[in-house]
Amino acid sequence: MSDTMKRWQLPSFGLKNLELAEAPVPAPGRNGLLVRVKSASLNYRDKLVVEGKLLLDRPSMPFIPVSDMAGEVVGVGGDVSRFKVGDRVLGNFWTRWIDGEPPQEMTRHGLSLGGPLPGVLAEYVTIHEEIAVAAPASLTDEEASTLPVAALTAWFALIETGRLKAGETVLVQGTGGVALFGLQIARAFGARVIVTSRSADKLERAKALGATSVIDTSTTPDWSAIALNLTDGRGVDHVLELIGGDNLRQSAAALASGGRIAQIGFLKGSEIVLSAVPMMLKRAVIQGITVGHRRAFEDLVLAIDEHGIKPVIDEVYTFENARAAFDHLERGPFGKIVVTVSQ
Repeated sequence: MSDTMKRWQLPSFGLKNLELAEAPVPAPGRNGLLVRVKSASLNYRDKLVVEGKLLLDRPSMPFIPVSDMAGEVVGVGGDVSRFKVGDRVLGNFWTRWIDGEPPQEMTRHGLSLGGPLPGVLAEYVTIHEEIAVAAPASLTDEEASTLPVAALTAWFALIETGRLKAGETVLVQGTGGVALFGLQIARAFGARVIVTSRSADKLERAKALGATSVIDTSTTPDWSAIALNLTDGRGVDHVLELIGGDNLRQSAAALASGGRIAQIGFLKGSEIVLSAVPMMLKRAVIQGITVGHRRAFEDLVLAIDEHGIKPVIDEVYTFENARAAFDHLERGPFGKIVVTVSQ
C-alpha cells in the first residue's frame, strides 16, 4: 500500500472549488479502522455542505465531503475488538449516537461524517470502530454505499420510530434516495405505498418497484384530495415529508386519524407551514427525523439481507468524475448516485 492517496477536497466552499488532491494515507488510532473506500454515494445534504449552506460549525479546511461509503478494513488500531482486516464496513453518520436517545452534545454540534467532521470521498479513511457497521452480505459495495443516510433515514422514520404495521398506508414524496428506500422498506413490511412526483416517467418506474398507487403532482397539485380518494376517505398512516414549506398543509390533510408525518426534507423551504386545527382533530404526530443511531442501522442491515431489498442506483461515476456526480445530484436522480472509488 502506498503512503499517499487521492482525495476530493474543498479548500473553500463551492462546487467549483472541489479539487482532486494527493494526501498521506491516514493512520488509525488505538480504536480506529483504516478503511479502503470502495464506493461512496451522494445525498442532497452533501450538495448543501459543499455549497456552504448547511453547517453551523465550520469544518477544518481543506475539507473532504460526502457522508456515505462502503469499504474494506485494511488496518486496525491496537485496541480494536469489533472488526478485523478484510471485513466490509459502512460508517454510521452520527459518530456519537449508538442507541437510545441522542447524546446532548449531538444537538449542539454536528458530530457527523461529511460535515463538519471529514467525509469519505477519498481512497482511504479512518473511522472509530464504534461507528462502523458490517455491510450487508447480499449487496455489492456500490449498493451498500447507499445505505448510511438515505436508507437509515427511511428506516428510522417508518420502523424505528413509526412502528409500521402490515396493511398500513405510507405516502412518500418524490423519487430520490430516501423516498425510494421508504417505498421498498414499506412494501417489504406489508404496507401499501402511494408515491407523489412531478414526473410521469419516474412514477411509472416507482410502480415497477411496487408502489400501490401514484399521484402526478404536476397535473394534480391538490394531491391530498387524491390521497384521500385512494384510501376511501380514511387517509394515510405515514407521510415521509421530503418537501417542506407549505407542502406540510397537504401532508396534514392527507393523514388518517392518529397518522404520523416524518419531517425529513425541506426542498421547498426550511420553514414549515400548516394549520393547527386538522392536526388537533386528527391527533396527528409530526416528528423530525435526522438519520438514526448505529443499533437501528444494524437492524436495517439485517432486514436488507432478510427481505432482499436492492437499492436503486440511477448512475455510477468514476472517482475522477466526481464533479459530474454532483451535477447529476442537482438534476434530481431516480434513487441514488454512486461514485466508485477503488476496485
